[in-house]
Amino acid sequence: MALLLRPSSSSYLLSLRFMASRFLASSSLHSSSVYPLSFSRPSLIFKPSSVRVNSPLKRVSNLSTQNAVSPRAFMSTSTTEALQGSASSKAYGSDQIQVLQGLDPVRKRPGMYIGSTGPRGLHHLVYEILDNAVDEAQAGFASKIDVVLHADGSVSITDNGRGIPTDLHPATKKSSLETVLTVLHAGGKFGGSSSGYSVSGGLHGVGLSVVNALSEALEVTIWRDGMEYEQKYARGNPVTTLLSQILPPELKDHQGTRIRFWPDKEVFTTAIQFDYNTIAGRIRELAFLNPKLTIALKKEDSDPDKDQYNEYFYAGGLIEYVTWLNADKKPLHDVVGFRKEKEGILIDVALQWCSDAYSDTMLGYANSIRTVDGGTHIDGTKAALTRTLNSLGKKSKSIKDKDITLSGEHVREGLTCVVSVKVPNPEFEGQTKTRLGNPEVRKVVDQSVQEYLTEYLELHPDILDLVLSKSLNALKAALAAKRARELVRQKSVLRSSSLPGKLADCSSTNPEESEIFIVEGDSAGGSAKQGRDRRFQAILPLRGKILNIERKDEAAMYKNEEIQNLILGLGLGVKGEDFKKEALRYHKIIILTDADVDGAHIRTLLLTFFFRYQRALFDEGCIYVGVPPLYKVERGKQAYYCYDDAELRKLQSSFPSNASYNIQRFKGLGEMMPTQLWETTMDPEQRLLKQLVVEDAAEANVVFSSLMGSRVDFRKELIQNSASMINLNQLDI
Repeated sequence: MALLLRPSSSSYLLSLRFMASRFLASSSLHSSSVYPLSFSRPSLIFKPSSVRVNSPLKRVSNLSTQNAVSPRAFMSTSTTEALQGSASSKAYGSDQIQVLQGLDPVRKRPGMYIGSTGPRGLHHLVYEILDNAVDEAQAGFASKIDVVLHADGSVSITDNGRGIPTDLHPATKKSSLETVLTVLHAGGKFGGSSSGYSVSGGLHGVGLSVVNALSEALEVTIWRDGMEYEQKYARGNPVTTLLSQILPPELKDHQGTRIRFWPDKEVFTTAIQFDYNTIAGRIRELAFLNPKLTIALKKEDSDPDKDQYNEYFYAGGLIEYVTWLNADKKPLHDVVGFRKEKEGILIDVALQWCSDAYSDTMLGYANSIRTVDGGTHIDGTKAALTRTLNSLGKKSKSIKDKDITLSGEHVREGLTCVVSVKVPNPEFEGQTKTRLGNPEVRKVVDQSVQEYLTEYLELHPDILDLVLSKSLNALKAALAAKRARELVRQKSVLRSSSLPGKLADCSSTNPEESEIFIVEGDSAGGSAKQGRDRRFQAILPLRGKILNIERKDEAAMYKNEEIQNLILGLGLGVKGEDFKKEALRYHKIIILTDADVDGAHIRTLLLTFFFRYQRALFDEGCIYVGVPPLYKVERGKQAYYCYDDAELRKLQSSFPSNASYNIQRFKGLGEMMPTQLWETTMDPEQRLLKQLVVEDAAEANVVFSSLMGSRVDFRKELIQNSASMINLNQLDI
């Protein structure tokens, strides 16, 4: 689950592994959360909802977003804009109708094409070029791709494919190269007999031209037909003609394409800084999906000793992918997989059930593009799994009661499954391609999975017994959870008319402006209750550490009092039901824990609960982490608050060498006076919040199962690898 920190001037990738290293290793690492970090599985994206200026005493937001201002300030700003808009709308004529030419639409509305102008959009530029190179590999013309993150902020991607054509295009009267770089919806991937690709991920012909439009400079080099071609562009326009030269005899057979681009600082709202691990995650995924392809990733540094390099090649394909995803789990059997072509569609499936997992992980890909929202290929797989296991269960007498039917949720408990299809004419939803819509794919995938799984499980009855036993246990747990839920409802714990006794609610009944702070203990709860703005801020203190639901079934979860209080206080409803944002009592759920080992552990337990119980909370942008100050520095009658070690050092350097001052390290929120807590951590005008968004569900699933699952060996390795990050002088012993 990848969470990205999005300040106004830089972007960083953090990982839940870092959070684990904080609560498993040392509280002194708290301040490191604002520094760029590198981990192998980034999975959650942190984006601060307000950004602070550098003054350690007075901190005011300089990012005007809804999250960065108080509800009152937001409403007054909207009113002002409405008045200004009504005046200009009176004079609305033909001279106000704009016609954007060439690549102007991309520069005018970049978010339409790359999702955002923050870190996600920045990395999307790399993916667009990378996907083009992968399309060459899928077509059978490329076997190696080199991605280089240069020290000057540029990125180059080189493949050994056929090379972009350079001859004159009959329609545009420009070279084909200049056409695909400067004209939207120009490319070789629209299908049909005249298409350059039978299967591809790029469908709209805008990827390369969008990257060109959003780059302050772009250089393209092509090798084909014994020639080398070069051309340079700036913000979408060619600045040189297409230059060519004959390759030396030893390189006359060399072919391929290299694109190097420098993202435009005028377009992106954050610093041009590519995260090595974010891009490595996407490359690893592509290497799993394309077993014959080798992809190399290099990050250059001004200091050559700090260069990073990895090469990704997985001959086992999806079987290796599932093995990697389940590396920290206890599998019931070896990974099962098949590859088949039917009706022009190539189907590649790998799956495995694990005994120590209580949720499923299903990843879908269409033409190597991750379909985050699923689609017909995932629907077909789910239907085949449920029907096949029910049929085989009754045939083998494992399901003795003829009235019992396993649902899809029971069958898929503990399942990790990757489904990849290659479709000649895929129907994606929008440029972001998050869901596959081809109806014919469902039928083909359904039949193929059923045929293979039936044959395999009939030949391996021992595996069938293990999987059916796991599914029947899931059914029993679901029935027990249902009884527990009904019991809870009878006690009025989940009824909206009865709220947890320790919840200090806000007076506002509008969920959009209401926010709730989840704090640990009565001490912190007391300070927060006294320091809050009662109009729109609610406080829910927790007693100790909540249940780790990664290791418990639903029945145990619903019996836990702290879990009940969370469900009731937030208005979450029942697990598995469709998420309804309007049922939430607060649209900002802020986790506010102490800056110590226990606080980091509680925060991770809460994130595990939210991710497993109601993942849609992350998708809707409802989950935040509050950042309290780490230090209070008193010099004379003046008091300064520092939020990390870097700020403390900066403040200390501003004092005279002989200055006398006192430093207090805050470890618990209860140590702060209510006024201090409001000024530093709860005041929407000055506080720092980190919004958590799931960037990659597969990565997130791996991280949560690793950190909170039953396997101890992974966490032991994590502690050993993270030991070098610890300042031994700040350990609490």
